Amino acid sequence: MIARPAISSAIQQALNRSRIVALVGPRQSGKTTLAREFLQPTSLNYFDLEDPVSLARLAEPMTALRGLTGLVVIDEIQRQPELFPILRVLADRQPLPARFLILGSASPDLIQRSSESLAGRLETIAIGGFSLAEVGVAAQRQHWLRGGFPLSFLAASDADSLTWRKNFVQTFLEQDLLQLGVRTPTATLLRFWAMVAHYHGQIWNAAEPARSLGLSEPTIRRYLDLLEGLFMVRQLPPWHTNLKKRQVKSPKVYFRDTGLLHYLLGTRTELELETHPKSGASWEGYVIEEVLKAAAPDEAYFWATHNGAELDLLLLKHGRKIGVECKRMDAPRLTASMQTAVTDLALDQLIVVYPGERPYPLAEKINVLPLDTLVSQGESALFP
Repeated sequence: MIARPAISSAIQQALNRSRIVALVGPRQSGKTTLAREFLQPTSLNYFDLEDPVSLARLAEPMTALRGLTGLVVIDEIQRQPELFPILRVLADRQPLPARFLILGSASPDLIQRSSESLAGRLETIAIGGFSLAEVGVAAQRQHWLRGGFPLSFLAASDADSLTWRKNFVQTFLEQDLLQLGVRTPTATLLRFWAMVAHYHGQIWNAAEPARSLGLSEPTIRRYLDLLEGLFMVRQLPPWHTNLKKRQVKSPKVYFRDTGLLHYLLGTRTELELETHPKSGASWEGYVIEEVLKAAAPDEAYFWATHNGAELDLLLLKHGRKIGVECKRMDAPRLTASMQTAVTDLALDQLIVVYPGERPYPLAEKINVLPLDTLVSQGESALFP
């Protein structure tokens, strides 16, 4: 087992201040394991909505939940959205005899229903798989190849990890999307997801996959929004500022888990990853996810102009603007694009993250930082 103290602490703090805490994230990301730190499944206060026994106990939900005290955990709550109004009533009692930790596979339906029924009562914590800080920097190459899903990362071999990811993708396409009302054939959805994998790290354009799949652009955009709502992909929005330069206004698309990306790209081993044409883009997305986990910014964007100037990541937090560039090279050098970004965006600092071992300055406000140092120092590396 790999400890996840930061997430556990965040859950505990949320439970101390909020009546209901929602822990959401993709399937198999470790939500149930984290919940077991606070309440064991053998407790009468634990309900798993994939368990027939729990479903039977909740046949009369108000009767089942009203008399419970302390912490109550409800797993896979998106399977019974009718529980949300009942939780609202129970959370409004004074004095409050119980608090609720609800777990669910992240979905637009779950978020929408909970926000409507539990407004002002709910605090949401979103999680993904293991971060590099959790598995340790020594495991960086394995973590990059296999991704952060616990059963993929901890598999006995790369082959076993690949098999797990294959089964995960099949279940996701055949069951999870079907539950959200997507009736498109699985083969078509798999082709779409593979197309998204080839867009990883690029500006999104719905027209090309729409033509290839014979679907409308609104349908393609809806599919991408579903993947984002289920934490499979990230649509990084563009930053606009008052410049005379023409700026890119479409989002960039990244897979949030590089293990799934590599499966869909047909990349099975470290050697194949090193030589794949998308290797650089994969590493860029990997670093972006680790930066976002470490920095927890208020807002995150990318920036690009049609003249060629660009910035991989723009972070806003504490009233400061920090730029991040991801360079998979031995010794990054100063570029005109970096200097343009610092000037045009009025950056407080630009950090160039690379896989080396030594931090060093490039210019005023521009510094090179090893990925290992970023992970070990966390937020303070970017917002000292």
